[in-house]
Amino acid sequence: MTARPGLLLLLLLACGLLSGALLTGAGRALAHETPIAVLELKERQPGQFLIRWIYTGVVSDAAPPEASYPEHCAVVPPLLDCGERGLVGTLKVHELGEKFSGAVIRISRRDAPVQSFTLTGGNDSVSFVANPGTGLAAKLNIALAYVQIGIEHILLGVDHLLFVLGLIWIVRTRWMLVKTITAFTVAHSITLAVATFGVVGVPERPVNALIALSIVFMGVEIVKLRRGQVGLTARFPWIVAFAFGLLHGFGFATALTTLGLPPGDLPLALLAFNVGVEIGQIAFVFLVLALIWAFRELQVRWPRWSEPVPAYAIGAIAAFWFIDRTFLIITA
Repeated sequence: MTARPGLLLLLLLACGLLSGALLTGAGRALAHETPIAVLELKERQPGQFLIRWIYTGVVSDAAPPEASYPEHCAVVPPLLDCGERGLVGTLKVHELGEKFSGAVIRISRRDAPVQSFTLTGGNDSVSFVANPGTGLAAKLNIALAYVQIGIEHILLGVDHLLFVLGLIWIVRTRWMLVKTITAFTVAHSITLAVATFGVVGVPERPVNALIALSIVFMGVEIVKLRRGQVGLTARFPWIVAFAFGLLHGFGFATALTTLGLPPGDLPLALLAFNVGVEIGQIAFVFLVLALIWAFRELQVRWPRWSEPVPAYAIGAIAAFWFIDRTFLIITA
């Protein structure tokens, strides 16, 4: 892993910037946020529900996604009237995978426990029956949905991926890279759990600003390495990865803490979400390593002047994120 094809990393960075541009089209400094909508249906009297939308990760004046309710239900916002038949049939949420990564349907019935259903772009509808169950099928639906949300969250988290890319660039051996990525995973899993369960509460905007600053630090470390200086990350890569992993975990927790899931489903959702994050992260690491191997085997050589460009670009973009997110804190 001694070769570092600069153009390869520049191309990866360009892909990241494209994703970031698409995300910032919906709001400022949202590179680490997962837009998720929550649809609350609270039964006021038999067959009649109060509709309420909550959404996170998007600008406050964004319109909620469009929902299609069972045909026999009449919608007169903010009321959903399903009459004597009650809420049975199919409910579908549109625009998932576009403006919103997922949607949580939370139903509070007068004579039954609160139910939650998680929808994604690949599974955007749910069917209700007259006597809803809470068995294995419902739990499996939650687990699969949150695995997918976790994968989408990490792949849309351009700032997180840039940090991981910096670790891959700096770490020189495969075994040390395994230890470094593992330390990063363990760390963000810890803070994701404590934040999701409410043990520690951390404001979202300062966390996002500090995440951007961690990428600025990584860019500086890469530049030092190219100049022949051994920085802190090159000396103690897994320690640095663990320390910043704790910070990134608080960023991941944002996608879960505002969903309003019933306490009984929260452990399962947390586990499934974390599994999805790790699947996405491992896939990204293997993609980068595979591309580096392919460039090495093909003996591709790029102009020497192109080598430092990605490092400076990473630092500059992260610095912009930090300034932008800090401005949001000051003007809030």
